[in-house]
Amino acid sequence: MRAGQEVVVNLEESGRSVEAPAALERTRLLFLDEHLVAVDKPAFVAAQPTLTTDRGVLPELVGDLLRSKVTPVHRLDRQTSGVTLLARSPRAMAALTEAFRERTVEKTYLALCAAAPRPAEGRLEAPLGPDPTRPGRRRVCASGEEAVTRYQTLRTGPSGTSLVLCSPETGRTHQIRAHLAYLGAPLLGDVRYGGPRSVLGVDVPRVMLHARRLCIDHPFTKAPLVFEAPVPDDFLLLLRALVPAGSAPEAP
Repeated sequence: MRAGQEVVVNLEESGRSVEAPAALERTRLLFLDEHLVAVDKPAFVAAQPTLTTDRGVLPELVGDLLRSKVTPVHRLDRQTSGVTLLARSPRAMAALTEAFRERTVEKTYLALCAAAPRPAEGRLEAPLGPDPTRPGRRRVCASGEEAVTRYQTLRTGPSGTSLVLCSPETGRTHQIRAHLAYLGAPLLGDVRYGGPRSVLGVDVPRVMLHARRLCIDHPFTKAPLVFEAPVPDDFLLLLRALVPAGSAPEAP
């Protein structure tokens, strides 16, 4: 520092951004009652507050839309789109959390991969733990937590890009991403796990993973609930460009 120089520091209280986040469209509500809400989470919206911000996260956006507090029952990665459940009361939160713990929830994801997994379909039981060489990354290791993913390659394009259907039986951090990379099929845009940011000159805008469907019994009425999130435009554009065997994938 020298005399006459000026230093300007902007402090954001509790990590809050000065700029107000964009509102969530009401069309993204897939289901709503007094106990729970199912939402089609947009990509690039965090499922919960992070170390750097608590603005524009999904609970805030949904809470603003409903004018009531909501709590995420499970979490999708920031760049992952699709079905997300939030509870509207502590009682509902406890019941829904128990359903996930007991593995009575069925989840289905669509993934665009750099290659077809090897083998093309199956049930992978491969425990996952932290990768000591890459902070924030998970890897298959004998000492890790149980992780099980069922998967099926739906079709493969000329470049090798593949559309893969995934049904995780457990809910570990980065489970689908780490398991597909382990099978030689990293997700497009998933640089952390070896996925490319472009294919045949086509840019990949994000990690290409979409939570397509979630099935669960209502925590109190016990009625079966099925929530489906439409396949987003960025996913469809890449699918049509790189796996040109049809338009939108059929609902799994």
